[in-house]
Amino acid sequence: MPVPSTFTWLKTWLFQPEYWMETDSTDRSRRTACRQNVNNRLYISSSKYRHIMCSVSIKKSTEHGPCASGTIVSIEYDSAYCFVSDFWPPPASSWKDRCHSWPQPHVVDDIVKYGCHFVAIGHKLGSHEDHEWRISFSLTEQKLVYAMNRCQFLTYGLLTLFLKEIINNGVCDDDKLLCSYHMKTADFWVIQQNTIPYWCPQILLGSFWVCFKLILKWVYEGVCPNFFIPGNNMFLNKIHGEAQHQLFIRLYGLYEKGLAFLLHSPSIKSCIINVLHNPRLSICTDEHSLISEIEFDRNLYGEIHRYYTVFKLDIQGCMRYLHKTERMIGSSLLTQYQVQMLQKLTASVLQLTVFIFHMETYIHKNKLRYRADKITCHMLKLAAKFACITDMLYIAMYYYKTLRYMEALSIIEMIKVKLASQYVMHRSNVDTEMYTEALGGQSWSKKMRQAVAWDIGLDIEIHYISELIPEQQSALQNYCPSLYVPPLILLYMLEILCYRHVDTMRAQTAPDDLQTLVYYDQGQLIPLDLRDISWQILGICQQVTGNLQAALYSYKQSLRQEPFHKIRTAIEMRIHEVCLQNQ
Repeated sequence: MPVPSTFTWLKTWLFQPEYWMETDSTDRSRRTACRQNVNNRLYISSSKYRHIMCSVSIKKSTEHGPCASGTIVSIEYDSAYCFVSDFWPPPASSWKDRCHSWPQPHVVDDIVKYGCHFVAIGHKLGSHEDHEWRISFSLTEQKLVYAMNRCQFLTYGLLTLFLKEIINNGVCDDDKLLCSYHMKTADFWVIQQNTIPYWCPQILLGSFWVCFKLILKWVYEGVCPNFFIPGNNMFLNKIHGEAQHQLFIRLYGLYEKGLAFLLHSPSIKSCIINVLHNPRLSICTDEHSLISEIEFDRNLYGEIHRYYTVFKLDIQGCMRYLHKTERMIGSSLLTQYQVQMLQKLTASVLQLTVFIFHMETYIHKNKLRYRADKITCHMLKLAAKFACITDMLYIAMYYYKTLRYMEALSIIEMIKVKLASQYVMHRSNVDTEMYTEALGGQSWSKKMRQAVAWDIGLDIEIHYISELIPEQQSALQNYCPSLYVPPLILLYMLEILCYRHVDTMRAQTAPDDLQTLVYYDQGQLIPLDLRDISWQILGICQQVTGNLQAALYSYKQSLRQEPFHKIRTAIEMRIHEVCLQNQ
């Protein structure tokens, strides 16, 4: 289109790239779009010009920002009618001074030489939106993209996929707050400010992380500075108030997960999964080396397991705790780490409540007893919904304690299936590749429910399984607060005890799996510090099924282990019982 040779900026508004444009052109479209101001001078109205040009564009075009948008044979298009300025705009004069290392001087000179464009759209929050024009650096940005090296360009591509497949996935167009232009701007700033001294493909994930943190900072502050005119805040129209707060919370949640959140992107996952599940590979950033997702999860769940202990409570204490938890739920002040710890603590309190209630309360009336049982079962199932896999064992223990052996066996079979998955993490033992493949990038709550197995803590003052009461009493005498039992050991014990009441033939063979586990495990499923209680439980199961010689051997083996649980009194008592039975 014909281009006016000169422009006169009459006024700079709050949003710096918006200007009124003066013209003496006789071009029909521009003449039609002209308006007269108080000084009786003609100016091109951006809104009128945009409307006129969209109306003469391709049929069925619609106005979209400064563009005429539509679809031709399933191909979407945006046509922006604009004016070309053959000189570099004064508000962007500082940009050239910032270009010390990137782009190269000849690129800078070429960019400044060819000026910029003006597109027909005004600032939405201004009082002269219909008259203002926006400075466009689209062709300049294209030259900058061509000036990128391979790693810088791949970082931009990674940011774009992250935006499309994670941030804006499932979000309707009207609710999208971040766009690809913000991603490109972040990449430009990081490159120019030498945040990363040496760009190479080996640091691609690290360079993405630096850009992501810059975007996170912008959202927190509510300011995204235009790359050419930093005084222009590109968040001014949309990212503010509650929308800004919610976007920050979402992005910070991703930040807390580390680079593993990229596994949510179908396009990225297959390319990076081998890097993220390898604990020997660290991803360097500007601040530190990020450990792999699997290593982080190990540390997180290990810390929760070490510190989740609930001090001795009565029913009233449990109720007070649950009321406090209810008030905390939904609080935006809780971090994701605190949420995970709160979930585990709440599950433990619910489990304690059930067994304390059952041990201390006896209800005579059948109807009331039925209602109480229904509530307690619901509490245990609720705890299992947001705790780890092995918390389901508390349901099986409760069913055994209330003589529902078939229901207990049904729960045991479900736990067996879950524990058989190759991606299950018990303490620090896990198949890293399978874990990352199955749950990489997922929420910690989901990982806990589907892939985390903990040793079962049995408070020594609460009777969970009558067959373990002597061991609890022995530990109590020696000030040991809990018995910690490996999950598979407790599972096999419950299975054997239940079969004694429903299938005597199976009860005879059931100890075989438990014996194989205790005899041959090399510390993978039975930690060394828990071998005393493991040998002891094997002996108990052998004794109740009549295999006295094997039981005697197991008890003696329990005596030889590190006395972690201080159950020597119980061991000696059981050895004495077996010897009497053998006589």
